[in-house]
Amino acid sequence: MSYPQVRRSDHTDTYFGGTVFGETVPDPYRWLEDQGSPETRAFVDAQNLLTRSVLDALPLRGELLTRLTGLWDYARRGLPWERGGRYFQFRNGGLENQNVLYVMASPPGADNPDEGRVLLDPNTFSEDGTVALANWAVSPDGGWLAYALSSGGSDWEEWRVREVESGEDLPECLPDSKFCLASWLPDSSGFFYNRYDPPAAGQASTEATLNARVWLHTLGTEMAHDELILERPDQPEWGFDCRVSDDGAYLTVSVWHGTARENRVWVRPLGSRGAFTELVSEFRASYTVVGSEGPDLHVLTDEDAPLGRLLAWNMETGVRRELVPEGAARLDSALPVKGGFVLHTLRDASSRLTLVDRSGRGARPVTLPGLGTVNDLKARPGSAEVFVGFTSFLTPPGSYRLNLDTAALEPLWTPDLGLDLSGYEVRQEFATGADGTRVPLFIVGRSDVLDAGPAPTLLYGYGGFGYSLTPEFEISRLAWLERGGLLAEANLRGGGEYGEGWHRAGTLERKQNVFDDFAACARHLAEQGYTTPAQLGIEGGSNGGLLVGATLVQHPAVLEAAVIGVPDDEGLTKTKAFVVLKAGRQASEDELKAFVKARLAPYKYPRLIEFLTELPKTATGKIQRFKLRERESEK
Repeated sequence: MSYPQVRRSDHTDTYFGGTVFGETVPDPYRWLEDQGSPETRAFVDAQNLLTRSVLDALPLRGELLTRLTGLWDYARRGLPWERGGRYFQFRNGGLENQNVLYVMASPPGADNPDEGRVLLDPNTFSEDGTVALANWAVSPDGGWLAYALSSGGSDWEEWRVREVESGEDLPECLPDSKFCLASWLPDSSGFFYNRYDPPAAGQASTEATLNARVWLHTLGTEMAHDELILERPDQPEWGFDCRVSDDGAYLTVSVWHGTARENRVWVRPLGSRGAFTELVSEFRASYTVVGSEGPDLHVLTDEDAPLGRLLAWNMETGVRRELVPEGAARLDSALPVKGGFVLHTLRDASSRLTLVDRSGRGARPVTLPGLGTVNDLKARPGSAEVFVGFTSFLTPPGSYRLNLDTAALEPLWTPDLGLDLSGYEVRQEFATGADGTRVPLFIVGRSDVLDAGPAPTLLYGYGGFGYSLTPEFEISRLAWLERGGLLAEANLRGGGEYGEGWHRAGTLERKQNVFDDFAACARHLAEQGYTTPAQLGIEGGSNGGLLVGATLVQHPAVLEAAVIGVPDDEGLTKTKAFVVLKAGRQASEDELKAFVKARLAPYKYPRLIEFLTELPKTATGKIQRFKLRERESEK
């Protein structure tokens, strides 16, 4: 296989101390960041041609394409929500690239023949489908839709406004927005949104996004007349999320920094133009405003509570009261409804719903359809009309109405797949990590395959950034399951399934826990007879190479190592490790392979090992893997 050649430049950057005392870092492929240059476009085109030549030649490609197209062709509907007596819902007839927004005069359901009308169809925005609906917000009176469009997968958005009654857009367009939702004024006359300085020509995808500003746009006016509400030029990397309190009396601002979960919370009376009161003035924990009642903000936080708790926080006095204390399960969200809250918790990586009163007491559990995920909750603040979305590995997303009197779910709409999935099942088991930690593991497949013995199995894991993997439906997986394959999903440390403590247990100097947990899940599948090392595949992007390299260097005889992929005679890519041994130490290729198998997983080890006296490095000590690849290509 011949890969496209890529030019290496002599570009460098100097960090931490300037050109004299700073750290100089080579960046030979910086030119590829100019996505519009002819050279970059030519390289990308060549890569795509190579990819297509391989994928198009797969023997089962045509059969899988036909099957996947058939599986995807089923009607889907999102959870409805109400504004001003109107109901809104996203729908997809089956094979539409983007969901279509409908508006109805009454709530959807089996007893309601009103199917509504199309309000916004993103599929009509461009012929090639590259313009997408990125964000939206309906005004409190249900009369206006603020919606943001993005092009070509960019984060940059342009806000527009559509009248719900006529379906016509107002003339104003608000470009240069990013990372924000719109928050409407109580009288529906305008909304708050974020805007940045426009990026330089050709730098929309690479230029740092700095100096966020919050603006108030009034309907029917040009962007030039928008009112500047908030900016912090002394903190150019800060971002802002605005929310008008439920009673329309206050404007709250969540201040965020990069991808960190920690944020600050500021507040001021809605009509004021004075300084904001800083309820939280440090980035010390996560705070999410879920609602309000009078001067009290309802705030979900992990401050002094890794699994989360719910506070009532007085905006005028700063006094806090604990409504829902930290429990045994992670508190994922709290929805204010008539008489109290709907609490969504995660227990062993699956959803639970509980109703509590305004004081956080009188807990009543809600029975869910099974082991799965509450993927959405919608209700107007203080409303008795509550909609719940639920999904699982074998259950496509469906809609339910929650009866607050009986704490029961009433089916609203369920997709018709035209398939009988009664012969499939989901199991949850727990692997034992290297330090004895219980690691949750979902296993999905046909019942006869699960009970019959070893089968081809795909193991997926993530274990990072506090992200929780919970049971979700992906129709494409059925093409694998119906052919006798199994799907396994591991809830590794580094994720958020058990709160902030679980997340931190897989970060920084504790990153090894993530690798150990993944290996433990792989061993568990083999030990319990679900699969064998030869039948087990893994999914998770570049994490596989990280796992192999991290494990290999833990051998006591290894000083350092570098892992790359090398093509074999059959055009496949195998993992090869270049190893430098410590002075006076010895280790054979077979010994190192056996060590990696024992520490990581029997199937996951470098197929090739070459011993070197030293690894090629830059002046700053960074391993130059490209030279190792060049070494291989010359053989």
